[in-house]
Amino acid sequence: MKNRYLLPFNKWMFIIGVFIFSIVSYAQSSTNQQSNITSDFWNHVQFGGGLGIGLGNNTTNISIAPSAIYNFNEYVAAGLGLQYSYLKQKDFYNSNLYGGSIIALFNPIENIQLSTELEETSVNTTYETSTGSFKDSFWNTALFIGAGYRLDNVTVGARYNLLFDKEKNVYGEAFMPFVRVYF
Repeated sequence: MKNRYLLPFNKWMFIIGVFIFSIVSYAQSSTNQQSNITSDFWNHVQFGGGLGIGLGNNTTNISIAPSAIYNFNEYVAAGLGLQYSYLKQKDFYNSNLYGGSIIALFNPIENIQLSTELEETSVNTTYETSTGSFKDSFWNTALFIGAGYRLDNVTVGARYNLLFDKEKNVYGEAFMPFVRVYF
């Protein structure tokens, strides 16, 4: 006795084939949409940062600070940065600093850029004295607000550290000039 609800083998194969074709077509469509979204994301990302070398009278200062921002539109961008610095003054101290930052940029008009940056830095310093050496390690938190003149990918300006503490701070002053470059 034949069951009237069972389909012949070739009809099942046809249904399974249409189902698989539908899944593959949908997956291809989703992949293309995802690819467009991904490529569009990278069109809004800029990379930049800073590189510094300072050599002086028994003093060495080397720093590297890569960063990346995402441009939400022509007015607002935000991003992340990393930093590492090595400082040494012969027969006095050497210091390693590393950390990261979060930055927000606002361009109210074409050539003016306002910024806010939260920076967290680990400071590890070894001091050399006539009686031996001692270490000082601490975390430094800085909250900068800044303004600068922007021309294409370069901004030159100044920033002020709202959390500046002269006793425990990496920076000598709360007010600092900057040059910011993104490609």
